[in-house]
Amino acid sequence: MKKGLICLLCALTLGSCTDKKSSESETVDVVMVGGGIMSVTLANMLKELEPKLSIVTYERLDSVGKESSAAWNNAGTGHSALCELNYTPELKDGTIDTHKAVEINESFEISKEFWSYLVGANKIGPPKTFINPTPHMSFVIGEDNVKYLKKRFLALQKEPLFTGMEFSDDQKQIGKWIPLVINGRDPSQKVAATKIDIGTDVNYGALTNELTSNLVKSGKMRLEVNHEVTNFKRNKDGTWKVYVKDLKTDETKTINAKFVFIGAGGATLPLLEKTHIPEAKGYGGFPVSGEWLVCNNPEIIAQHQAKVYGMASVGSPPMSVPHLDTRVINGKKELLFGPFAGFSSKFLKNGTWADLPASFNFYNIRPMLEAGLDNVPLTKYLVEQVVLTPEQRLASLREYFPKAKMEDWDLKIAGQRVQVIKIDNTTQRGILQFGTEVVTASDGSVAALLGASPGASTSVSIMLKVIEKCFKNELKTAVWQEKIKEMIPSYGQKLSDNIPLANEIRKNNCEKLGIVWKEIHIVAPTVAPKSNTP
Repeated sequence: MKKGLICLLCALTLGSCTDKKSSESETVDVVMVGGGIMSVTLANMLKELEPKLSIVTYERLDSVGKESSAAWNNAGTGHSALCELNYTPELKDGTIDTHKAVEINESFEISKEFWSYLVGANKIGPPKTFINPTPHMSFVIGEDNVKYLKKRFLALQKEPLFTGMEFSDDQKQIGKWIPLVINGRDPSQKVAATKIDIGTDVNYGALTNELTSNLVKSGKMRLEVNHEVTNFKRNKDGTWKVYVKDLKTDETKTINAKFVFIGAGGATLPLLEKTHIPEAKGYGGFPVSGEWLVCNNPEIIAQHQAKVYGMASVGSPPMSVPHLDTRVINGKKELLFGPFAGFSSKFLKNGTWADLPASFNFYNIRPMLEAGLDNVPLTKYLVEQVVLTPEQRLASLREYFPKAKMEDWDLKIAGQRVQVIKIDNTTQRGILQFGTEVVTASDGSVAALLGASPGASTSVSIMLKVIEKCFKNELKTAVWQEKIKEMIPSYGQKLSDNIPLANEIRKNNCEKLGIVWKEIHIVAPTVAPKSNTP
């Protein structure tokens, strides 16, 4: 009664009344920090699982997908371990470890399942706007590397998901596959290659925009561009107060969120630290930049149709594995070589030089220094890459394209990556970790994604981990279980252990996404696999 009289008095004298509740920050179910492939993938998955969720995404640039998700800022490979040699290391006993290759291959298949579901529901697409069939190849030079590639090929023949891979150490045969790589090469040089046609090229920037449009145009998500999340504060009820700066007006506002996902690429680490959750302690980051040689000659571009990956240099990060790479960017076929690694203290391509020094704190300075001391070869490699001359870059290109001419190639800046530094549980020393890592608060109210490759390719399986950790009670319900299996039919199963299911899933994915499909089967170890060795 008293409150009502006060409101009436306000109305009479001021024309309006605002009590405490109406002046509080807006409250939503989910805040996404960063408008990249990870955030919008999670937003789409959550909206499919629970359409009533209120979601707001904040992006500091003027549109989504402009940092690591942008086509020119990443390799664009549907990373499925079909051609990336760093996922199949040779062990001390001479055997090839295929464990990680199989895991990554399955993860990419899961991504294709979700994309196929959305394409089938006419929520994104057409698929050729973001994914195109492109053979995946590995190419090596030198007798030892040829032996390694043959062993890798034989080891992968025992894995059903790698069915269809071919091997050759005959220059004439390889020349039929990739003429640019063989023409002009010394005929006596020992070379070998593997080829598999189920590979893809993915424009993650275009896919990010498709996923965003699906939610924004239907009113299922609010997108705020030119808005930068600057801080977090834990509310008494366990929710989060998120501080957001409007970069056009310099005004800061707050919004309350029941769940926060930090998927801001290189900016994730400093933002995660501002949550002050115990799980964030001890993490550091090491930035690595990159550059491409981009072909400007249409006649040369037309002669190459494959992603050709080679051997990484000693001490180089996985993102620097050299490749002669067919791309489709904004509907136009491109040819890239690289990336050449470099060093910048920026955590984002559009970041500042103070990003790295500002990331040091009491909890991570020791592991960051230890990781630096233990990775001297990487430091040496990056220094060498930074000082490369145009002639030296051309020499690197000629290992894969012997007839390359400098006037046919332009240098273009690639994206910025931040590799994870963390404390190893076994040694208790700081280590530099390649790959991605999901960090979540114990109560599931905050999740953050750190790291890089294979990143975008495995975005759906990574976001499944976030859902399993942060929405575990909801995921147990019959409604969510039914929906998640509609979105991802293989959920809860391993494709490599279920050949009929793998055939069914891969066939559906390929048909929906316009990819070459070959039936999966297991080649028994006693049967000689298909080889093009004369």
